[in-house]
Amino acid sequence: MPEGLRADTVGPVDVAVVAFPGNQFNGDVAPALRELQQSGMVRILDLTFVTKDADGSAAVVELADTGLADAFEQLTGTEFDLLSDQDLDEVAQSLPEESSALVVVWENTWAARLAAALRASEGQLVMLERVPRELVVAAVDALEEG
Repeated sequence: MPEGLRADTVGPVDVAVVAFPGNQFNGDVAPALRELQQSGMVRILDLTFVTKDADGSAAVVELADTGLADAFEQLTGTEFDLLSDQDLDEVAQSLPEESSALVVVWENTWAARLAAALRASEGQLVMLERVPRELVVAAVDALEEG
C-alpha cells in the first residue's frame, strides 16, 4: 500500500487519459506531474502508457522500455493498481491508430480534509463536473472585452 494511504483519510481519486498523436513519448509532462506531487496537491497512485500501432495492435508500455523511466519513475512509489489490465486494454483499443496515451491515477490530497469532513457529516456527492477549457477561455475573454 502506498505510504500514508488509508481508506478513512484518502482524498478524491481521479483518472485521466491523455492522448498523444504518434507513439513517441517524451518526458515533458513528468516535471509538471512531479511538481504537483511535491507540492502536496496530488499523490500519483498509478501511471501507465498505452499505444496503438498502425496495424491496430494495442499494448501497455512498460516505462523501462520507453527510455522514460528516469523521468517518470520518481512519480510513483508503490503503485495502487486501480486500473486493471482490461481497463488499460480498453483505453488502448479506443485510441486512433498510431497514437499513444498517458493513463494517470491521482489522489487529490488537497481535498482529503474536506472529503473526510463531508463523509463525517454524512454528505453525499451528487454531482461533479469539469467545466470544459473552451468555456473557461470564452468566459475569461468576455470579461477582458468588457
